[in-house]
Amino acid sequence: MKNKLIELCNNCYSPYFNFNVAAIITMKDGKEINGVNVENANGTSICAERTAIGNAVTQGYKKGDFKEIHILSNSIDKIITPCFACRQVLLEFMELDAKVICMSKSGEEKIFELKELCPHTFTSEDLN
Repeated sequence: MKNKLIELCNNCYSPYFNFNVAAIITMKDGKEINGVNVENANGTSICAERTAIGNAVTQGYKKGDFKEIHILSNSIDKIITPCFACRQVLLEFMELDAKVICMSKSGEEKIFELKELCPHTFTSEDLN
C-alpha cells in the first residue's frame, strides 16, 4: 500500500504549501478508492481523505461501506494523521473501530482505530 500511496502523491495539486498527501480507502467489498489533496489559493483546500470519501460517495458507496483508510505524505518522512475536519468526515462514514493506517514514506506505520483519533465524537445521534 505504501508504494501505491507514494505514486498517488504524484497526482496531488499543492503549489502553495508543496505538501502532498494521498489517501486510499479500502471498502468492505475490497475496492480501493483514491484521494489526493487539492490546494486553492484562497485556503479552501481539500484534503486527500475527504477527496477519497467524496470519490467513494460519487461511486455509490454509503455510510457503513467503508472498511479502512491509508494515509501518507511523500513531502516529509513522518507519519501524519488526518486533520480535524477529515476526522469529522471519517466519523460520518466509517465505524468507530475502523482502521486509520498512517504511514511514512520510509515504511513506518501507525494504526489507529477511528475512536482513538476522535475520543469525543459529534455524530448524527447527537442531533436527536
